[in-house]
Amino acid sequence: MSLALTHCVTLLGVQGHIVEVEVHLGGGEPGVTLVGLPDAALREARDRIRAAVANSSEAWPSGQITISLSPASLPKSGSLFDLAIAGAVLAAAGEVPPDRLAGTVLIAELGLDGRARPVRGVLPAMVSAAEQGFTRFVVAAGNLAEARLVPDVTVVPVTDLAELCGWLRGEEEPEPPTEAPAPAVVPDQGSPDLADVLGQPVARRAVEIAAAGGHNLMMLGPPGTGKSLLAERLPTVLPTLSSTEALEATAIHSVAGLLPPGAPLVTVPPFAAPHHTSSRASIIGGGHGNPQPGWVSKAHHGILFVDEAPQFGRGVLDSLREPLERGEVVIARSASTVAFPARFQLVLAANPCPCAKPGSLCTCPSGERRRYFSRLSGPLLDRIDLKVELQPVSRAELLADRAFAESSATVAARVAQARSRARERLADTPWSTNAAIPGARLRRDFPVEPAALRVLGRAMDAGQISARGVDRALRVAWTLADLAGRERPTEEETSYAYALWAGRAW
Repeated sequence: MSLALTHCVTLLGVQGHIVEVEVHLGGGEPGVTLVGLPDAALREARDRIRAAVANSSEAWPSGQITISLSPASLPKSGSLFDLAIAGAVLAAAGEVPPDRLAGTVLIAELGLDGRARPVRGVLPAMVSAAEQGFTRFVVAAGNLAEARLVPDVTVVPVTDLAELCGWLRGEEEPEPPTEAPAPAVVPDQGSPDLADVLGQPVARRAVEIAAAGGHNLMMLGPPGTGKSLLAERLPTVLPTLSSTEALEATAIHSVAGLLPPGAPLVTVPPFAAPHHTSSRASIIGGGHGNPQPGWVSKAHHGILFVDEAPQFGRGVLDSLREPLERGEVVIARSASTVAFPARFQLVLAANPCPCAKPGSLCTCPSGERRRYFSRLSGPLLDRIDLKVELQPVSRAELLADRAFAESSATVAARVAQARSRARERLADTPWSTNAAIPGARLRRDFPVEPAALRVLGRAMDAGQISARGVDRALRVAWTLADLAGRERPTEEETSYAYALWAGRAW
C-alpha cells in the first residue's frame, strides 16, 4: 500500500482542530516532502521520525515520501504530530496494518531512539477530537493521567514507537505505567491563613467579600501593612473549582505547560502574580507563530495579583480592561485569530507614593505622586469593586486584633454559604456569582427597594460615581446581603458597598 491516513490535532489557543495526516510513497530519488503550513518544529519532524523508525528496528521506505497535513490552510505547529506521521509512513510502506489507524488520533513527540515523549495541550486536543466523534486515542505514557480526564474515550498509552507498531499489528495492549501510591496528605502547619494578617480588620473583611462575590479588589498602603499577605490568602477562602471550571483551567495550564507531574487536574483556583517588568504580550498572551496564553488566561477561574501596580506600564494595565469586561482575550494574527478564556479576579496592590513612607515621613512632591498614580487609569479603577486603604498599625493594635482575626477555614465556610445563596438566586441564568452578572440583567431581574438606592442616586447626581460604578456597587451590595443571609440588599448594604467602591470604608 503506497497511501495511508492517520489523524492528529492542531491547537489554536485552547481550541483543537482535527488534522488528517496523509502519506504517499512514490518513486524517484529518496526524500521527504512535508506540506500543509507546518512551522519550524514540525518541519524538523522528518529527521526525528526517520531516526526513530530506524532505531525501533523498523524499515524506512525508500523513494519519495510526501506527507500532507490537511486542511492545508490551517497553521500547524509543535511536535505532537510525530507519532501520527510515523504511523502513517509505516502503514503506507506496509510495515504495519492500517486497520487500527482508522478512527484513531495519535498524539506524541518521538525521540531519536523511538521513545514517545509527552506534549503540551493533550487535554484540549482530545476534548476537541471527542466532540468531533473520535473515541480512540494513542498518547505518550507521560500524558496518560491527563488523557484520562476526558470521559467516554479509549486511551492507549505507549512508551515508544515499537509499542505502537506492536499494537497496530494486533499484539497485546500496552500496559499503563505503574503508578506510585499517593502519599498520605499531612496538613501543612505553615500554610497561609487569613488569621496571620493582624491589625487590618477592614481589609480582611474586603477579602471575604471579594471571595464571596468574585469581586475585583485594590489595596493601597505603605510597605509592611499586609497587602501581599492578604492577596496570597485570598485563594484559601475561595471554594474549589467545579468540574467544568477545573477542566477549563486544566486545559489552559496544559497548553502553557504548567501542569505538575502526577497532578493533571487543576482543582483549586489558580493564583498568578506576574512581575512588574512583564510585557503586554506576557500578560495578555501572544508570541510569534502560535500564540500562547498570557497571565490573564493562566489565572482563569482564579486570581491575578498585580503587586506594585503603578510600577507596571500604563499600557499593560489598561490592556486588562477588555478581559475584565468580556472574560476572554482575542489575539488576531494575519494567519489566524485565537481566543483564550480569561475570567479572573483582579487584585491590585499599590504603595501610596514612590518613596512609600507613611504620613509626614513622605518626601515625594505632589507632582511626582500624581505621575506615580497616573498609570492607574480612571477606566481601570472604575472596574475595581472594592478599594481599601491599609494603615500602619501599632504593637498594641496587633495584640488586640488576635482575638478577632478569624481563620481561613471559618471565613471560607461563610463564603461557601454566600455563594450557595447566589447560585440559588441565579439558577436560571448563565452566571453563578454576583460579579459575573451584567448590570442590565441585575437591575431588571433583581431589583432592590428604592430606599436602598438612595445613597447611590445621590452620589451619581453629584458626579461621584459612574453608571458602571453603580452597577458594581449593586453587585457588592448583593454579596453583602448574601453574607448576612438577607433576601435582598437594604440601605445598609448599598451604603457600605458604595464606601468600598469609593475607598472610604472603615
